[in-house]
Amino acid sequence: MKNSNIIGLQEDDCKKIAEKLNTLLANYSVFYQNTRGSHWNIKGDQFFTLHPKFEELYNNLVLKIDEIAERILTLGGVPAHNYSDYLKTSTIKESTDVSNATKDVENILASFKIVIDLQRELLDITDKAGDEGTNSQMSGYIAEQEKEVWMYNSYLGK
Repeated sequence: MKNSNIIGLQEDDCKKIAEKLNTLLANYSVFYQNTRGSHWNIKGDQFFTLHPKFEELYNNLVLKIDEIAERILTLGGVPAHNYSDYLKTSTIKESTDVSNATKDVENILASFKIVIDLQRELLDITDKAGDEGTNSQMSGYIAEQEKEVWMYNSYLGK
């Protein structure tokens, strides 16, 4: 955690935040791959609606994956990169059925719930640590994702 002093945070706080960010990174990585699977395999009358929407989502997720890994590095940690580690750490599980529109959207909503909850936990941790950088990053993600949740729920008629 050699960067902690450079950015003015306590080493123990940086370690705890980096560990939580690695958990978030694992969840985002599985969420990303599940969404790619939905994009590739969607069938039926919702294909033309959901195929581009899923692509938009996975492109957004891959940007966040990179930003989270870079934040871990900024804090002096090491971002996990092995998919086997992601699968052990992630609360989001691999999707097996990725061709049903309703099930795909429900899986996306369940994944958003998990990452939003983790990001809210990070808000608490980073607020106490005075880590405005991570706090701001998580706040921005949450605001954006709450709107996505609303839109996907609207698609389901909820």
